[in-house]
Amino acid sequence: MITDTFDPVSEEIIKVWKNEDAKPVDACILTFSGEILKYVLEQYDCHLFGNLYSSNGANPIYGFTCEGKEFAVYMSYVGAPACVADIEDTLSVIKTGKYIVFGGSGCLNKEIARGRVMVPTEAYRDEGTSYHYAPASDHITIKNSAIVEAFMKESGLPYICGKTWTTDAPHRETRDNFEKRKQDGCISVEMECAAVEAMCDYRGLDAYFFFTCGDLLDAPKWDARMKKGQKKDTQHDPGHFDIALELARFVTDGE
Repeated sequence: MITDTFDPVSEEIIKVWKNEDAKPVDACILTFSGEILKYVLEQYDCHLFGNLYSSNGANPIYGFTCEGKEFAVYMSYVGAPACVADIEDTLSVIKTGKYIVFGGSGCLNKEIARGRVMVPTEAYRDEGTSYHYAPASDHITIKNSAIVEAFMKESGLPYICGKTWTTDAPHRETRDNFEKRKQDGCISVEMECAAVEAMCDYRGLDAYFFFTCGDLLDAPKWDARMKKGQKKDTQHDPGHFDIALELARFVTDGE
């Protein structure tokens, strides 16, 4: 069974390549939005560090300097397996232990407005990837959630903390499963958090998460809660990259 697949003993067949000559950066920011990446390339003096390669082609990792710190940024593929593999593969191009992970999430509580920043504290493991990096359990603790919350408080940003539901199957978020996760205390649903946290714990990396609350499941019928082409208060809102950048500066201050 998938819950028995965590193997901390035997050798990995395809090893992660940690390139000792990789470019050191203070932190890496990853986005799931092509619109956000376009904004970054337009607003900052970016240079190419290198590429991540897959059968989809080359996925560039860019670098830029902000107030004396060097950051990397790239667009991750959506979904736990590809997102996790991408982060591991960045270690062949850049050298860092800090990853800022932000994107959109579905909302499981109708009282939470679209566009509200959500800081996950635990993730329900309804995906397969995390079970290869951590022993089986229903939830995984998001170890840096208190740091992200401290940043939000210091910055005066409106936010909410809570559990998230990480799933591999967005079209199989059934009504009964939604009710179970809501009763469990989950307030958001997304596709990567549990797996990224499990991998980072296993590899000795630090991930810092926040989500943009989006479409609503807590309604008689699914509600996208956005207009066609809308960017503000969505995962494509450039303002949320600005939050990610400030968070990257916050977690690297003093280093």
